Amino acid sequence: MHHFLNILRYAKPYKSFAIGHIIANIFFALFGTLSFVALKPMLDVIFKQENIFLDKKPEWTGLMNIGDYAEGQIAFFMQEITGGDNSKALIFVVSLIIVMFLLKNISGYLANYFLVFLRNGVIRDIRNAVYKKTVDLPLSYFSEQRKGDIMARVTNDVSTLQYSFLPVLELIIREPLTIIFTITAMLIISTKLTLFVFIFIPFTGLIISRIGRSLKRKSDRVQREQGVILSTLEETLTGLRIIKGFNAEDKFYKNFSDSTSKFYHFSNKLLNRQNLASPTSEFLGILVIAVLLWYGGNLVLSNDPNLELDSSSFLIYMGLAYNILTPAKAISRGLYNIKQGSAAAERIQEIIDTENPLRDKPEATDLKGFTDTIRFDDISFKYKDDYVLKNFSLTIKKGQTIALVGQSGSGKSTIANLITRFYDVNKGSISIDGIDIKDITIKSLRNQLGIVTQDAILFNDSVKNNLLIGEIEATDDQIIDALKVANAWEFVKELPDGIDTNVGDSGNKLSGGQKQRLSIARAVLKNPPIMILDEATSALDTESERLVQVALENMMKNRTSLVIAHRLSTIQNADQIIVLHQGSIVEKGKHSELIDKKGVYKKLVDMQSFE
Repeated sequence: MHHFLNILRYAKPYKSFAIGHIIANIFFALFGTLSFVALKPMLDVIFKQENIFLDKKPEWTGLMNIGDYAEGQIAFFMQEITGGDNSKALIFVVSLIIVMFLLKNISGYLANYFLVFLRNGVIRDIRNAVYKKTVDLPLSYFSEQRKGDIMARVTNDVSTLQYSFLPVLELIIREPLTIIFTITAMLIISTKLTLFVFIFIPFTGLIISRIGRSLKRKSDRVQREQGVILSTLEETLTGLRIIKGFNAEDKFYKNFSDSTSKFYHFSNKLLNRQNLASPTSEFLGILVIAVLLWYGGNLVLSNDPNLELDSSSFLIYMGLAYNILTPAKAISRGLYNIKQGSAAAERIQEIIDTENPLRDKPEATDLKGFTDTIRFDDISFKYKDDYVLKNFSLTIKKGQTIALVGQSGSGKSTIANLITRFYDVNKGSISIDGIDIKDITIKSLRNQLGIVTQDAILFNDSVKNNLLIGEIEATDDQIIDALKVANAWEFVKELPDGIDTNVGDSGNKLSGGQKQRLSIARAVLKNPPIMILDEATSALDTESERLVQVALENMMKNRTSLVIAHRLSTIQNADQIIVLHQGSIVEKGKHSELIDKKGVYKKLVDMQSFE
């Protein structure tokens, strides 16, 4: 129930629809009960009861006699309308029943009309909230999570809420009110018979609650297995080339089929338990009806005048008793749905409630530009247990190109992750123009940075829209200028639709070198004062590397650049080369100076292995 209340918080912006929904449901429940009550005068006419007409208005004698008073009002009104003619009375009563059912169904439609906007609005806002939190969370969060499981929470779990939790919004008002109005009418007709019914209600409620007790656990298993299925599918599509190249189709198929088999068994158990709800509640309801038929029938047959239960009243009473079954079944289904939906709500809330350690400080300032130095002051950092950077210090002056080299795992890419605040340092500080980057808003910090990574990440969109990520307000002319700087205009202008050509999923319609030059153009269009190049040419062939290297040199002009290097060609003209080994600086200087030292850098050059 706690999770249900959390979800209801998202209904606040739609309170006008909620109010309309509640009012319509009140009328639905009221007219639904009155439509049964209106059958009594019709039955009285058919059975030719003597008191179907009254010549004078009945007098109010107190709440205890409200049933007689209401019946007398109807009898007097029928006398006024029909003049005591049974045929006219029958037409009048039938018309009254039609009007009651019409009003009931109009109210039901309006309730559903308002619920559509309420439910879809809540689902949209929940999905947006989960997506926004997913984007805001740091990279460290996703290193511990399956992408498929995150996708399952944003898609399947939210959809589960739509069809489990949110329909309960309808049950909160409509079904309880239908039961209340119906029981009120039953009490008015026969208090003794109604009190007899209440003996069986706790018994039926106990059985239904016992059936639904394990639904949340079963639903949670189903939803987790959906995440595994999506993860397997996502990994398969990403690594399809490797899977085919190593003839691993059977292995991945086995993993996938194992997961779908688990999902099959878990779903069977869950749905069979859900399917038990409706027949169980209906059978228990029929048992109550059967007992009523026996007990109430005996009351009618006894002809005791003190009971005031004639045959037409008993038939109406039975109709009202049966009318309770539908809302009772709906409520029992709603309780099952809440148990099922609470597992989905818990998984969604888990993401929303995850603490983001990289939030801006309340007093964080905006970084307006870069004018002097970037300083790494005795920083240490670890992803888990072991430090990958230890007591690292470095000062980068504006306009300098600093290269970081070293073997794989030496901490090069970690430095790029730290200056962009994808992670925060464990010890020491990083400052720009004397301001600790922890005291700067993340958005304004990243506005000063341009990033080109080893993997050229492009989105399934046009060339133009991929570049506009860097500067959303850029004109077509500015985009073309950036493409020229990145040495990419030559091939872009030959594409079928120029800058409006779709590059395909992950840019797979382009070569590796073309994708990398587009990612450089994106950074150029952003035009930041600080550029970070994370092994931007390491995955390219020699010809592509030459074209990309020219683009990089064009881009780095008049900018401060931090280059994480893989190949000699990228860094030989750097102002300073920093050689890292196991998270510490072992050498630094210009290319020629380090070659003369014949130390670690010289060995790396000889091996041509800047990883």
